[in-house]
Amino acid sequence: MERLRVIGGHRLTGQIRISGAKNAVLKLMAASLLASDVTIIQNVPRIRDVEIMVKVLQSLGVEVTWDDRSTLRLDPRQGIHYSAPDELVREMRASVQVMGPLLTRLGQVKLFQPGGCVIGQRPIDLHLKGFQALGAEVVEEHGYVYVQAPKLRGAEIHLDFPSVGATENIMAAAILAEGTTVIRNAAKEPEIIEEQNFYNRLGARIRGAGTDMIRIEGVSRLQPKPIEYTVIPDRIEAGTYMLAAAITGGDLELEEVIPEHLESLTAKLREAGAEIVTAEERLRIRVGRRLSAVDVTVLPYPGFPTDLQPQIAAVLSLADGTSVLTENVFGSRFRYVDELIRMGANIRVEGRSAIVKGVPRLTGASVIAPDLRAGASLVVAGLAAEGETILEGVAYLDRGYEAMEQKLQAVGADIRRESDAPVETEMVV
Repeated sequence: MERLRVIGGHRLTGQIRISGAKNAVLKLMAASLLASDVTIIQNVPRIRDVEIMVKVLQSLGVEVTWDDRSTLRLDPRQGIHYSAPDELVREMRASVQVMGPLLTRLGQVKLFQPGGCVIGQRPIDLHLKGFQALGAEVVEEHGYVYVQAPKLRGAEIHLDFPSVGATENIMAAAILAEGTTVIRNAAKEPEIIEEQNFYNRLGARIRGAGTDMIRIEGVSRLQPKPIEYTVIPDRIEAGTYMLAAAITGGDLELEEVIPEHLESLTAKLREAGAEIVTAEERLRIRVGRRLSAVDVTVLPYPGFPTDLQPQIAAVLSLADGTSVLTENVFGSRFRYVDELIRMGANIRVEGRSAIVKGVPRLTGASVIAPDLRAGASLVVAGLAAEGETILEGVAYLDRGYEAMEQKLQAVGADIRRESDAPVETEMVV
């Protein structure tokens, strides 16, 4: 059992380099199943979810090696299986992203219903409806999903909700389908653009990613050649550190970022009173006074991201006035609220909204992370709280943040990791 111990009250100053995007690299790793030669992915973060996806791909027959600390080499040339072990799929929801590539490559896929953070219902109905529209047969029984399609055909598909995962899986499934597929009400996230660019490097014909309509013209085969691809920076990691700077009244410069991916957060922080300056691949945030309350509505990209909602709640718990956070993506995103209240926050949840009344101070407490982004919220709160905060559930943070405590230590935070593992001592005789 590991935990983080945070002593609050230290202003964050300095520079932090942002790692590769978790939500992009996992999808690119799954997408590599469609390659017929070696894929090299650069700027890969060393996080737990990447480790799990490595194991998923290895179980499917992909040879995976690390060329260096941040470069993955994926080789599928020894043959691919159509089903991954249940225990791996249960651990991480992103494992569902292998379905589209496997269906395209093998004509079939069998997968246990995926797991991951418990942040509300996240069924894969839209994924399966998309596969069916392309001509696949779907069978769900005993917790498994089996999809089979000897031949896929292009179709017009309208998503009821702009689901990122469904958009990606349908896009992958349509690459070798006969004819043209159009996905309407598609997700617009930067990670979708990454997958389009990756697949087009393989020889696919996809356009429209980043808009609400994506068009895939089916091709008969993909190009048998090795490719290299560099992952974009992680906008959620960058946003988390922006909020950490904001709550501590810091002066922080983030390196290796794409400022355009952070515009919704930047707008809210400026509205609250933060000073933010952006340049190419750099962003600087400075906060010299108590922030003002702001209302935040979570929406699909380019709206305010659900993955930053818990972290901004921590910041607004110390703001001047009352803020209202409205969650429109995941229904159970407020599971962190009781832990913030334990630290002195004044938050009331009403349906899909949380009313946050700013308080003069937070105090350290023993808290438990219920999921990945909730854990980040509690770290952010602990950085500003008086006294000591002990955070259990560090494994969640390791799923999505590379070397979080080291990065925060480098800019002035008093944070360290502790473990219950027994210390080996040399026997004296």
